[in-house]
Amino acid sequence: MRNNKLVIGSFLMLSLFASCSKVIDVKETDFIGGDVALKTVENVESGIIGAYSAMNVEMGILMNSVFADEVRVAEFYNAATVHEWQYASTDISLRDSYTAFPLYYRIIDRVNRLLEALPNVKATSAAQEATKNRVKGEALFLRAFCHFELYRFYSNTSDGSALAVHYMEKPSLSPVARMTVTPFMAKLNADLVAAKALLPATNADIYRASRHAATALQARAALYMKDYANAATFATEYIAAFPLASKANFPLIWKDANNSELAFKLSRTTTAGGRIGGLYRGTSANAANIGTITWKPSQAILNAYDQVNDIRYKTYFFEEPILKASASRNLSAILINKYAGTTYGTPTELVADAKVFRTGEMYLIRAEARAETNDLTGAAADLNALRAARIDNYTNASFASKGAIIDAVMTERFKELPYEGHRFFDAKRRNLPITRLSVDAQGVALTLPSGNFRFILPIPNTEIQANPLMVQNPGYTN
Repeated sequence: MRNNKLVIGSFLMLSLFASCSKVIDVKETDFIGGDVALKTVENVESGIIGAYSAMNVEMGILMNSVFADEVRVAEFYNAATVHEWQYASTDISLRDSYTAFPLYYRIIDRVNRLLEALPNVKATSAAQEATKNRVKGEALFLRAFCHFELYRFYSNTSDGSALAVHYMEKPSLSPVARMTVTPFMAKLNADLVAAKALLPATNADIYRASRHAATALQARAALYMKDYANAATFATEYIAAFPLASKANFPLIWKDANNSELAFKLSRTTTAGGRIGGLYRGTSANAANIGTITWKPSQAILNAYDQVNDIRYKTYFFEEPILKASASRNLSAILINKYAGTTYGTPTELVADAKVFRTGEMYLIRAEARAETNDLTGAAADLNALRAARIDNYTNASFASKGAIIDAVMTERFKELPYEGHRFFDAKRRNLPITRLSVDAQGVALTLPSGNFRFILPIPNTEIQANPLMVQNPGYTN
């Protein structure tokens, strides 16, 4: 009787396994894999557009403002833990607003599937073959770009033996360990070299990567790695293709009236795509409802400019007329206006494209790289050229030492690149503190000391839980 039960039990188990095997073998009818979805040139063209559509630099723009000294608290302050440097790996503000893992690895997965499918895509003409090559170049560029952003969030060190994140080159759901900076950057640079050989030299469509966009990323990555010779070389290559904007054209960049200095930007042409300017304030309305003001420009940044002669001050900020007239509200009337969009008070106010690479940044990369390699004459020339393009009645400055010119470059980055996603990362890579003026830190933290562990963001708690090989950054617990 006992043996019969064992036999019957074994038979049932075998039947169960056989049934499970049959279920596993059943082909899903509602799933379209890359082997089907990415079979034609038209398919992969659509696929790369899908990767671009997921791009988002707004998170980095706001993070660098809030975590640094570009903004101060306004009337709708609701970011205490991040603005006051009290965040942890489980912090809700980080989870909801500043978690780079799902954003960038999603795009990386999309382009990896394209790269995996491309060798099997049949081109039926020379034009289609050219499209295939361009799509491959774009996929490699986007993969490098997204990995670089992950590095800036979760590593951002030139120490080759320190941890970066994993450089994903194939679509996979398997747990992966973090890799060190040296092999990570080697893979990133290899992708950019390969991309440049495939991307078009001309910038026919500014919303898609060109060879110049890859060059700009090479310059930026080299600067972060303290590879100053290559940083200067790549910045020079970009500058040769895109001269500095005239004083008349510079303000129009931010209203998308021209593309001076730009090699690559992200389309944000409708309110449905979000308002970049809305990261800091709402649209203008009327005296009773001026719109949400989340962040005001810090007094530190307002003080940095020659407010009369520097065209950047007039371009990046404005005096809100309704607030100016409403003294009883006790609010500063100076607001951030860098992404102004269309005319004040119109439906598409604050709707503006995201500018990813600009010549102004390249001049500052080259100036810093030249100073670090003791070419003080070249560094001073770059800094003076940029200032002359931005400041009326400017007189060239001279600098007594390497330290003096590097300090001037960092000040100029503060004035040239605010609200573009650089300030916090700049302090981290230069090992500088974030120091707020007391007027900008009323009731909040005044200083984040250089080298503090919070300059590197924590690996998201969800990633730690999902990936047993993931290692948390120092200073954080889960």
